[in-house]
Amino acid sequence: MKSTIATTVNRRIKQVREALSLSQMKFSKVISLSSGYLAGVEVEKRKVNDRIIKLICASFGVNEKWLRNGEGEMFNIDPDKEFTKLVSLYKELHPKYQDYILKQIDLLLAIQDTLS
Repeated sequence: MKSTIATTVNRRIKQVREALSLSQMKFSKVISLSSGYLAGVEVEKRKVNDRIIKLICASFGVNEKWLRNGEGEMFNIDPDKEFTKLVSLYKELHPKYQDYILKQIDLLLAIQDTLS
């Protein structure tokens, strides 16, 4: 028999992934979990351990109390606020620095693709 807590933790993990608009593959890659294992977690066929909870919270700014037992808000930091802050700071930069930032992001994405 499955415990109610494990079931709700599994559902909340799926809610987090969907709130971030991430595929199972991208989400699982960030927390160093196979996408197959994550799929099993989301359909409540796999268990969620402390390591997975800690990684999700640290990687995505998720409120650990919420993830474990549904108390409080989903995120410690609102992802939309982070994005808005990033765009605002970017707009304050001189155009040549904006170009530099975009080139650095492109390089980081290329490096990330080679590590995949």
